[in-house]
Amino acid sequence: MNRNHLALFNAVAQAGGISRGAEQARVSQPAVSKQIKELEEALKVRLLERLPRGIRLTQAGRILAGYAERLAALEREAERAMEEFRGLKRGRLSVGASTTIGAYLVPQILGEFHRRHPRVELQFEIANTQDIQRLLKSGVVEIGLTEGVGEAEGLDSEVFHQDKLVAIGSPSHPLLKRRRVSARELCQEPFVLREQGSGTRTVIELALAKRDLSVKPVLSLFSTEAIKRAVISGLGVAIVSRLAIGLELQLGLLAIIPIKDLIIHRPLHLQRLQGTTPSPAVAQFLRLLSSPEFLTPS
Repeated sequence: MNRNHLALFNAVAQAGGISRGAEQARVSQPAVSKQIKELEEALKVRLLERLPRGIRLTQAGRILAGYAERLAALEREAERAMEEFRGLKRGRLSVGASTTIGAYLVPQILGEFHRRHPRVELQFEIANTQDIQRLLKSGVVEIGLTEGVGEAEGLDSEVFHQDKLVAIGSPSHPLLKRRRVSARELCQEPFVLREQGSGTRTVIELALAKRDLSVKPVLSLFSTEAIKRAVISGLGVAIVSRLAIGLELQLGLLAIIPIKDLIIHRPLHLQRLQGTTPSPAVAQFLRLLSSPEFLTPS
């Protein structure tokens, strides 16, 4: 069955005449008559009876007209759905992120995204870099934001931000009474670090090793939140992502210790399947991701 023939038949059936149907479909009357005849020949039934004033549907025509109108309604619904999808009035946004990004950056962006586009479904996964890459390859998430890049076969990866790692202490820490502190002096303080094997700890230790420095942690903890609580309690100093301490700085619970000879950056990566085009929801999320409102300048 030719879909165009069926659409023209529906126009004629709804208009009650070939001339009016042709006018509504913006097709010439002879062309409409010809295509309806071809539809009748294809189906081997008479669909219309031509009357002096208009047309009358045969029994077969009335049956087919019901299906034709339902298909036309479904087509209109599909067009509306695509319009809503483009306008972010429906659809889904699926994002994966590794620990620091997932805890301290993505929730803020998703909150703003939801305020702007409340009818778009949100899916958010937090995992390590390898797991995020697996979720990308299996289609569970559309984009991944990771602190590491790892093996990325089949994925496109780009740096979207240089995360700055900063030294922190409680606001009453003696080092904060000085304008500048050396990295060596910082390393002599009781230090709170992430556990062995943590990517953040590795970055810190490598940066210190380049200056022939090292630390012996007074505590090794399994989360940035635990490290912040320990530093607030006066157990020592630490080096953490600048992304992780915005609230504590605002509340005066933590302070950044100015180190004059130590700058530690690590790239944050945006990953997605090769050859994919961002959906409207992803494109909007990425615009928010690049906003200075969410990414603190390094």
